[in-house]
Amino acid sequence: MSVRREDVEKIVQAVGGADNIEVATHCVTRLRFSLADESKVDKQALDDNELAKGYFSTQGQFQVIIGPGIVDKAYDELIAITGGQRATKDDVKAAAIKHKSPVQQFIKTLSDIFIPLLPALVTAGLLLGINNLLTGKDIFFAGQSLVQVYPQWADFAAIVNTIASTAFTFLPALVGWSAATRFGGSPLLGVVLGLILVNPGLLSAYDYANAVNEGTVPTWNLFGLHINAVGYQGQVLPMLVAAYVLVVIEKWLNRKVPDSLKLLLVAPIALLVTGFLAFVVIGPVTFTLGNWLTSGVVWLFDTVPWLGGLLYGGLYAPLVITGMHHTFLAVDLQLINSDAAGHSTFLWPMLALSNIAQGAAALAMMFVIRSQKMKSLSATTSVTAFLGVTEPAVFGVNVRYKYPLFMGMAGSAIGGILLTMNDVRAFAVGVGGLPGFLAINVGDWPIFFIGMGIALVIPFVGTVVYGKIVTRKQAQSGEAVEEDLADRDVKKVENAKSPIPAAGNTVVQHADSSAARTSTAASSSEAVNVLDLTAPIQGRAVPLENVPDPAFAEKQMGEGIAIEPTDGRVVAPFDGTVAHVIDKSKHAVILEHATGVQVLIHVGIDTVGLKGSGFKAHVATGDVVKEGQLLLEFDREAIKAAGYATISPVIIPVGQDIVESIEEIPGNAEAGETPILRVHLTGSGV
Repeated sequence: MSVRREDVEKIVQAVGGADNIEVATHCVTRLRFSLADESKVDKQALDDNELAKGYFSTQGQFQVIIGPGIVDKAYDELIAITGGQRATKDDVKAAAIKHKSPVQQFIKTLSDIFIPLLPALVTAGLLLGINNLLTGKDIFFAGQSLVQVYPQWADFAAIVNTIASTAFTFLPALVGWSAATRFGGSPLLGVVLGLILVNPGLLSAYDYANAVNEGTVPTWNLFGLHINAVGYQGQVLPMLVAAYVLVVIEKWLNRKVPDSLKLLLVAPIALLVTGFLAFVVIGPVTFTLGNWLTSGVVWLFDTVPWLGGLLYGGLYAPLVITGMHHTFLAVDLQLINSDAAGHSTFLWPMLALSNIAQGAAALAMMFVIRSQKMKSLSATTSVTAFLGVTEPAVFGVNVRYKYPLFMGMAGSAIGGILLTMNDVRAFAVGVGGLPGFLAINVGDWPIFFIGMGIALVIPFVGTVVYGKIVTRKQAQSGEAVEEDLADRDVKKVENAKSPIPAAGNTVVQHADSSAARTSTAASSSEAVNVLDLTAPIQGRAVPLENVPDPAFAEKQMGEGIAIEPTDGRVVAPFDGTVAHVIDKSKHAVILEHATGVQVLIHVGIDTVGLKGSGFKAHVATGDVVKEGQLLLEFDREAIKAAGYATISPVIIPVGQDIVESIEEIPGNAEAGETPILRVHLTGSGV
C-alpha cells in the first residue's frame, strides 16, 4: 500500500508541527516521537486521519500507530517533510527523558536497575520461605521446629539457607551489574566492584553494630587517615552511588586513553579510584543516609502505623500502574539489612496483600461480566495476581472497569492497617501474593492470614455487589450493559482506519483446538475458506489483553493472540512468503499466505530497543517458506535480563478484505503443530 504524503503531513501538524518534533523514529508498527510540548497534540485530527490507527503517550514518548508493512514508508515521508535526521529508538528515549522531572528520572532509573534483579530476589525469597518452614518454631510442633524434631533435616535446611541468602549477601554485586549496565558502563566492572565491597576480609555489615558497641571495628591507617574496614553486605545505596561513579570514571578514561592501552589502564584505574572512594567517602556517607532513611520510615510506621498501612496498602496498586512500585524495592532491601528495622520489612507484607486484593477483584468480574472472553481473562489473570504478578489483572481487567481496581485498593488498605497496627514483618522480599506468607515471620502468621482473608473477601464481595448494581441500572435505563467483548471488538475493527485498502469486518471467536485443523483447503485448486495458523513459537497462547502494551492489548493494529514463550525459536505458521523482516532489530517478521492474508509475529514488547542483540534471523524479505520452517531465534533470558517482556503478539492486521472473521485458540501451543488462530475468509481466497 502506498502512503499519501498529505496524510503524513496531517500527522505532523496534529503532533504540533515540525518545530514540536524533537526526535522521531519508528518500530515495526508505530511512529515514535519525542515532542517538545505534548499539550499541542491535536487528538481529534489524529482520530480523523486515515493513516493513523491509534495513538498513546508512554514514558515521555508519543506514539502513533500506523501498522506493519507501511510504517517505514510513513517514516520516510515524515523525514522528507520535516527535514529531520533519522533517529533510533534510543535517541527518542534519551530525548523523552529530558521532559521528565528529576523525580521521574530518578524513579525510572531505579526501576531500570531493580527490574532485572527480580528473578534472583524472588528465588531467594521463596527459598528463605522454605527454610522458614523447616526452622520456624510452632509451625508443625508446639515450641519446636521441624529440624529440632527431625535432626536429619538440619543440614538440608542449612544448605537451603546458604543458597537462599547468597543473593542478599552479595546484593551489591547484583546491583553493581545492573546499575553499571543502566548507566552505560561495563557490567563486569560493576560486578567486581560489588564483590570488592563484600570481600570476606572485611568486617561484615551484619556484625558492624556489635563491633561498634564493643569498640572492635577494624580500620586501615591510610597516611594517618583511619578508615573503617567494613563491608557492605546487603546494602543498596552505597553500591548505587559507587556504580555511578565507576561508570563516569570508566567513560572518561575511554575517551582519554589510546585504544592500544585501554585494556591495561581503563579497568584497573577505574576500579582502583572507585574502590578508594567507596571505602573513604561513598560508603560511609551513603551508609549513614541509608540509616537515616530507614529510621525515618520506621519512625513513621511506629508513630502512626494505621496511616502508613492505609496509604501504602491502599496506594500500592496505583504505584504498579505508574511503575513507581519498583522504587520501594530498594526501601524494602534497606529495611531488611538495617539494625534499626530489626532486619525485617513491614512494607512487603502489604505488597502481598495488594497482590491478593487485586486478584480477588479480577476474579470477581467473572460473576459480573457477560463476555466469555473476559470471564476467561479474569480467571487467568487473577491466578497470576494470587501468585504475586498483578500487572495482567490490573491492566487487563481492573483498570478497564475501574471499580474492581478501587475495591482492591480498599481491601488492601484495610488489610494494611491491620498488619501495621500489629507490626507484621517479613524477613525477605520476592515472594508476593498467596505464597507471601513464606516470607513472613512465623509469629506474625495468624494476623497475616486474617489480613489475607480481608484482602480476599472485601474486594471480591464489593466488586460483585457493585458490579451487579451497575449492570442492573444500565439494563433498566436502556444503556448497553457491558456487551460481549467480541461484539465490541467487531465495531472497533469495522470503524478502524486500515493500513491495507478496504477494510473487511473482523469477528473474534473462540475455537476448540481439537477441531482446529479442518480447513476446507483440500487442494490448491479449491478456494481456501479457512486458514489455520499454527503456533509460530512454543509456549502458551493467551488473549492479547495480557500484553503489557496498549497498541496490542487494545487491538488497535488487529486481532490475534499472544504467546508466552517457553522456547526461543520462531517458525512459519503456514506456507507463504516473508513479506518483511526487520533487518536491524530482527524482533519481528511479517508473513503472507498465498491467499493474501498477512500475519505479524512480534517477539517480545519494545524489543526493538535491543537493536538485534539476542536475535538471529534465518530468512530474509522475499523468501518462500514452508510451515514449521525456522524464521528467527531469540534469547529469552537475555531479553528478560534487559528488562523486556517476552510475551509475543501474533496478529492479523486490520484492513484485509479477504478476512471475514478470526477465531482464537488459547492454550498450550506446540510450535509448527498446534493451531492458535483460525482465519475465516470471504471466499475470494486462492
